[in-house]
Amino acid sequence: MINSQYVMSITPSECFVELFSFDDLARYACAFQDYPKRVYSQELDGSRVVSTSITLANTLLIFYAPMPKSGRYVSYQVTAGKEVCDIVESTKTNSHYAPIIHMESGISSLSTKSTNIADQFHPIRVKDLGSLARLTYDPEFPDEQNIALYVLPHKKSWVMGYITSLEMDQTYYNFNYIELDSEPAKHFVKYQGNQGEDPVFSDTFDHGYSYLPIIKIKSGHSIFGLV
Repeated sequence: MINSQYVMSITPSECFVELFSFDDLARYACAFQDYPKRVYSQELDGSRVVSTSITLANTLLIFYAPMPKSGRYVSYQVTAGKEVCDIVESTKTNSHYAPIIHMESGISSLSTKSTNIADQFHPIRVKDLGSLARLTYDPEFPDEQNIALYVLPHKKSWVMGYITSLEMDQTYYNFNYIELDSEPAKHFVKYQGNQGEDPVFSDTFDHGYSYLPIIKIKSGHSIFGLV
């Protein structure tokens, strides 16, 4: 059953969503990014975590994962066609690097205690994986694509979706999703739509194909609007 009601709040707040692993955070911050995202480290529920965020209209959506070790940069590189994620002290090798800012307090002054999420996503089911992949193309900003796909458990299986927004008097957010038969074991969607090929899941990179990074979320969260 899908909950299609928007939950609005007049008070901007933070929303923390835990990712499945550190590699998911590194992939989100760095994969196919000309300029990797800023990453923070902070204490959360008694543990040190690393996080990066999306700024919505009234919500700071924070994706986080346990911090595996100390360091100054998240390092992301592709070696022999496979990704390698790490935390390092310097930027000496050929890699993508996201700078880590170590915080003594929270990363913003927004409240984290709100029970209502102002920018809860409206779930919209998409017919197939190819349609979901093509949805990542934005004709208004063709060179500034946000191509991350989010995978999360739902009931007894998994869903994979893409976030879009609708600008009117207010900003509304959609979670466009497909249902999966099982938990995806690979980290990218590989496709070559102009050749008429259907997209497939992949862990390796081949020349001539486009790739969409898959960001796996540890457990279901109400912001995605799925119940």
